[in-house]
Amino acid sequence: MNITIISNNYYPEDSGIGLYSAGMAEYLAENHNVKVITAMPYYPQWEIYAEYKSKPTYFSEIINNVEVFRFKTYTPKKPTFLKRIFQMCHFFIGSLGNIFRIKKNDVVIVVMPFTISIFLGWFLKTIKGGKLLVHVQDFEFDAAFETGLSKKSGLLPKLIFKVERFFLNRADSVSTISYGMLKKLETKTASSTSYFPNWIDYSKINPETAKPNKIFDSNKFNILYSGNIGAKQDWAFFIDFVKACQEISKVHIYLIGEGAKRDEVVERIKNFSNCTYFPPVRYEELNDLLCNADLHILFQKSTVVDTVMPSKILGMMASAKPSIVTGHEESEVKYNFEISNGGFYYCEENKLDQILRQVNYLIESPQDSIEIGNNARKFIIEKFSMNKILCKFEKTL
Repeated sequence: MNITIISNNYYPEDSGIGLYSAGMAEYLAENHNVKVITAMPYYPQWEIYAEYKSKPTYFSEIINNVEVFRFKTYTPKKPTFLKRIFQMCHFFIGSLGNIFRIKKNDVVIVVMPFTISIFLGWFLKTIKGGKLLVHVQDFEFDAAFETGLSKKSGLLPKLIFKVERFFLNRADSVSTISYGMLKKLETKTASSTSYFPNWIDYSKINPETAKPNKIFDSNKFNILYSGNIGAKQDWAFFIDFVKACQEISKVHIYLIGEGAKRDEVVERIKNFSNCTYFPPVRYEELNDLLCNADLHILFQKSTVVDTVMPSKILGMMASAKPSIVTGHEESEVKYNFEISNGGFYYCEENKLDQILRQVNYLIESPQDSIEIGNNARKFIIEKFSMNKILCKFEKTL
């Protein structure tokens, strides 16, 4: 088949949507002719990567048998709702030129965000034929309203969700990454819907092949947050947690990542001796990082209900280490932790004391900690194996 993937994020971005769009493209390229329309890489730093800054506005390259067509899109250093909208529109306008570089098409896969990219896919389908599949990695508008980037009431949200529905109804089929998001999706479109989760290559996140990581202190209980430092996480609670952990002398917390909130959060933790910031590591180093922590944490805002299924959780659980996560009571993440016995999920208002007790329990019960971590890895291998999920998806195509 001739397959075109339209995704704002792509390799060499090695986290989030870019990681999954590239993984999907390269897997399909083993048996099909795959082309990708994308932007210059910028995530999670929110700055075009140094090696791409000098590239022309339109730039093409071949990466692992995939032909990639790029457009140099406006990239706000500090994204706001309106700046994101402008970025989305700029990508759409610029990528129209790349649509005409596609000569044959059987299937076009549009990855959301951006919602407006669905029109690019529909236009390609109209002029070249084939089917249009939309894959929702993130309900970008729901996330913006739930995290406070924009007001949830008024004329603007109503208009935006009508536009979103119009675009989604142009698709032959729409998929998304969690059952909670699938339920939400069914209220947004009349198109057929399906479940297509993110995955993990558990051979690359594997404690048996991990080498010691020098950033951790072997005399401490090392707690790690690694990922996007953005609006969806509850950084006020993170700061409260860091402050409270000063009372547990054995604990040291590591914050590793990039994102729109980085400067603000790093400024707030600089006076805490029990918390250290490092920039993101390369994907090749992620295994050594994740598998050498003693505990993973992810503090999500309780207002966000499965508008996104955090991909970082797959890596956290594959590392065979326990995790403590907060979020909404109805989150699918909560369900996954409950059935796997691979970590702890909290959604109560007064959860700090409970979490601190859990940290002390894990410090004092190392064998239980090992068992919880092994449960997490076993669950991920069974439910989110890369080959299993992508093989099924290829058959669907």
